[in-house]
Amino acid sequence: MKTTSPTGNLEITVTRADLLRELTAAQSVVERKTTIPILSNFLFEATTGDGEPGKLTITATDLDQGLRTSCAAKVKKPGACTIPARKLYDYIKLLPEGDISIKLMDNHWVQIRAGRSNTKMVGMARANFPLVPEFPASGAFKIAAASLQNMISKTIFSISNEESRYTLNGALLVLKAESMAMVATDGHRLAHIEKLGESLEGVSGEKKTLIPRKALSELLSLLNSSEAETLEFTDDEQTLFFRVGGRVLTSRKLTGQFPNYEAVLPRDNNKFVIVRSEDLMGCIQRVAQFADERSGAIKIRLEQNELKLSSSSTDSGESEDTIETPYNYDPLVVGFNSQYLIDFLKAIGTTGEVRLEFKDAQSAGQMRPEDGNEDVKYRYILMPMRI
Repeated sequence: MKTTSPTGNLEITVTRADLLRELTAAQSVVERKTTIPILSNFLFEATTGDGEPGKLTITATDLDQGLRTSCAAKVKKPGACTIPARKLYDYIKLLPEGDISIKLMDNHWVQIRAGRSNTKMVGMARANFPLVPEFPASGAFKIAAASLQNMISKTIFSISNEESRYTLNGALLVLKAESMAMVATDGHRLAHIEKLGESLEGVSGEKKTLIPRKALSELLSLLNSSEAETLEFTDDEQTLFFRVGGRVLTSRKLTGQFPNYEAVLPRDNNKFVIVRSEDLMGCIQRVAQFADERSGAIKIRLEQNELKLSSSSTDSGESEDTIETPYNYDPLVVGFNSQYLIDFLKAIGTTGEVRLEFKDAQSAGQMRPEDGNEDVKYRYILMPMRI
């Protein structure tokens, strides 16, 4: 744990490659349009430990979430300063490879020198930078990075965009001793993925955590740019903490109760059809061109050994496409939002097959990849539309 925040006139040298890598990770947290000027700044803190090499810690926050990351630096003088984030990031990108020296001057101005370039930027007082909570010393769970990455990318698109439905503005993570699951819904569709065969130490019973969409997308980019095989996750009353490699993401918790999603999972969708994902994607994209612009609704008609997709709108015309595939149940016609279907097919990728399961025209449809992966159970539930 850090004992005290460094104060004093920071003076350091750092390589462009190291600095740019960490700025790239941190800049996505910085608010572009903020009414609080200090939030558009990075906090730089330079420290030297006992006999340890120097370290530069960079913090960014928008008050809802924060990211703290660090890299090695030659620390001539420990200290802290704040620098306008966007301007610094854009400027460092334009510098050639090599060493960059950064020095805090009077009135919070910061001098940046690299080769023959000499720039001074107007910073702000370190004291104004909000406190970002520290990763707790104990009680963290270790989670497989690849598993979580997969779960986020398979559910994040189903999170509601409506600010008023704030309990739906995140995905629910459910941790158990041998499995983990994630579920997201916007009230029209629901994505649910469960990964079995995970060994999660320290989880007794189940731990349910609602993670905001913004934190999930930040976490996804951290996991994408990290080599780490596991990440650490913990929380306290107000905050969620994720540590990926040397980076710590903090996020304010969403309050409220996530809906009882288990009640809407279809039980008796006994009519089903299996088609190649690529074929289905092609058909939907073609037919959706002629769907009503506001609703995006397309019609799925299942008849003897064929799946028909169609759409029509008074403005653009009509379109129909057919896929031949085994189907021996009663005929069925059901309408869905074409974009919701496309979102799911994009998430599973267009290789392989997908299974569509129905009960009747009024009940929710269910889609799942037909990939025989016993460890990962992934399903997508869609409310039908009247067409």
